[in-house]
Amino acid sequence: MLDMSCRQASLLVCPVSPVCITVQPRALSWKHQLPAAQQLRRICPCSSLDPVRHGFAPRLLHQQDLALTDSQARQALPSHRACARYVHTRQASGHDCPADSALTKHQAGIACIVFERNSAKHGGRDWNMGLHWGASALAALLPHGWWARIQSVQVDPNVPTKEQDTMKWLRGDTGELVMSIDFGPFYRLRRSKLRDLLSDGLNVQYGKCLQDMSYAHNGHSVTAHFADGSTVTGSMLVGADGARSSTRQILLGRQLGAINHLPYAATFVQSKFTAEQAIYLRSFHPLYLGCVHPNNKFAFFGMHDASNAEDPSSWTFFFYISWPSSLEEQEATKDWSQSQRLKQQKELAKAFCDPWKSALEWTAEETPVWYLGLTDWDPGLPGHRWDSHNGLVTMVGDAVHPMTFQRGQGLNHSITDAERLCEAITKIRAGHDRQDAVAAFEEEMIKRGGTEVREGTANTVMLHDWDRVRESPLFKKGMNKVNT
Repeated sequence: MLDMSCRQASLLVCPVSPVCITVQPRALSWKHQLPAAQQLRRICPCSSLDPVRHGFAPRLLHQQDLALTDSQARQALPSHRACARYVHTRQASGHDCPADSALTKHQAGIACIVFERNSAKHGGRDWNMGLHWGASALAALLPHGWWARIQSVQVDPNVPTKEQDTMKWLRGDTGELVMSIDFGPFYRLRRSKLRDLLSDGLNVQYGKCLQDMSYAHNGHSVTAHFADGSTVTGSMLVGADGARSSTRQILLGRQLGAINHLPYAATFVQSKFTAEQAIYLRSFHPLYLGCVHPNNKFAFFGMHDASNAEDPSSWTFFFYISWPSSLEEQEATKDWSQSQRLKQQKELAKAFCDPWKSALEWTAEETPVWYLGLTDWDPGLPGHRWDSHNGLVTMVGDAVHPMTFQRGQGLNHSITDAERLCEAITKIRAGHDRQDAVAAFEEEMIKRGGTEVREGTANTVMLHDWDRVRESPLFKKGMNKVNT
């Protein structure tokens, strides 16, 4: 993401999806009379993720560029609905308060241009992500009235999210209940629909791959150089370009910025079934289910698309089995076809209870799947602290703290990054030192995100070791936010 204004404009890249966005000022209506401090609220069009980011594992680059001068900032574009929002009046400003009934209009900024590495809005695959403790941050970042649309983004838009639900974890071979987690509300969001919602009204440019960055001698601007030869200059560049971030590798070099490969792998399957089969498979839980197996494997099963409540044969299920896989094994099988990956999952499922055993048995041989070797990158490790060039460049989401997905934390941290960055930019626009504001933002994000990366990897290790499963962060902490 790139922020272009010489003094006050700012730019954000989506922290959880493969989209980069540039933001410009625009007019917005706001609820509630606001305090005198200027407020910036924004959210970038997502994914992570991740996939999550979770099973969330975003793979696309997000680079957001915001280029604005003070004169441009006064030329609000009301037709643009930015995922990031900035409210500005001469002496007062504020944030969206969805619960209030009165509307106060403010001159606002930050329309977005989205730079997307991929050539199309949606790639060849889709997944869903869990949103729980990060929901309040997303609600605060969305324009007025948009949170009510979150129901339409869920894997089953027909059933309202419960204030509290139970997620069950079974013993993989017998189906015996090992643990249940009561928590909520828990939103299971389809990545493609979330991206559609958050990119509504945005100007998205596809096929834009970040290749390099350069900085003005006066320290007031940064220029993004794309692979197609184009350049864009702004006052801040925020890389939200996924686990294999180009931004990170440019800032730290290929060696230090490279993703860390872990000795675990998973193959993800999406499949439809006959109406009778679908009803049976969904009887275990209407939305999600997990299991740990004594043979040191882990599995997840859930809905991906149940939009047509009247036709179970139209439902799409999303499931995977993950297993310990050495880096040597991953290298030796890197050229396997999708049919080979599916055949492997079918063999693994024979040792599992239902719904995994029957689901994989019933999955058609030609069903597309995708394989993933698990990865992480810890921003808290020595040598992983990048130079922000006096606050001109930073990173968010999977670009800075890609983590494993078995505890479903990636999307929540990415959304929190966006909220905290907005707060930092708000301070900059109010006159605070740019370098200090960005440094404080990064310090909190690195501590929070880095702790989760380490917890997530430890969790993955323990969930694939039957003797240590009950020591895992998932079993001890559930889905709760890590305490830093």
